[in-house]
Amino acid sequence: MLDTEGDTHRLGAFLKDRRQRLDAAALGFGGRRRTPGLRREEVAQRAHISTTWYTWLEQGRGGAPSPRVLDSLAQALMMTEAEREHLFLVGIGHPPKARNSAGEGISGRLQRLLDAMPFLPATVATSTWDIIGWNRAARLALTDYEALAPEERNILRRMFLDPATRAAQSDWEAVARFLVATFRAETARAGEDERAAELVAELSAASADFTRLWSENDVRMTGEGAKTLRHAVVGEMTFEFSSFAIDGRPDLRLMVYVPAGSADLEKMHRLCGPA
Repeated sequence: MLDTEGDTHRLGAFLKDRRQRLDAAALGFGGRRRTPGLRREEVAQRAHISTTWYTWLEQGRGGAPSPRVLDSLAQALMMTEAEREHLFLVGIGHPPKARNSAGEGISGRLQRLLDAMPFLPATVATSTWDIIGWNRAARLALTDYEALAPEERNILRRMFLDPATRAAQSDWEAVARFLVATFRAETARAGEDERAAELVAELSAASADFTRLWSENDVRMTGEGAKTLRHAVVGEMTFEFSSFAIDGRPDLRLMVYVPAGSADLEKMHRLCGPA
């Protein structure tokens, strides 16, 4: 929601600036013009809203528009993804729901980044903890995601429903609590309400532990932390993990696991072999 007069003026100024940047002739609007760009009524026409309301929005007195209207304005003004996100931030105070779906996977550039870390397990996760990208080190140290069906790559499902995953955690309760709290916060931030509700219903029906932790209403950001695993080949390993935002994909985050000590790094070298 808009909280200050300054917010509404920022929205209006941004809309006006983007309106004046467009080529009216290229978009099929003729006639002589005293100023560059589209007229307000032409933007309103393209966005399927009233000219009066659009004028109010530019003047900072139209109130907070809905996400649907902001999406229509972003399309009408031919905004880039970065401009669309900024429109939502100045318009209603939070970024838009991601347009990309988890099924689309990750870019080749991001995969090459993952592969450039031969001894550091790294994954890309959605806000609902679906793993959609990983490197070889993650396969060897964490989970062989390639061997799993896409629906089995969800970390919440594995943590609460897979006995082997549960047994591999040195402190299952702490890890599970962290996952549930970040899931609640990240899905709300990314606007994944429908997907989150489906997963909550599924896990609540199958796991009393999930129901217990979900009822606590804890929230936290992924951030940084430490994680100790019991590995079947090299024994216990401790990692320090960090989470990174992925530009242009507010629904995704990069997780990198760094061996906490020299003994842990030596175990990763044993697992992965020569770089």
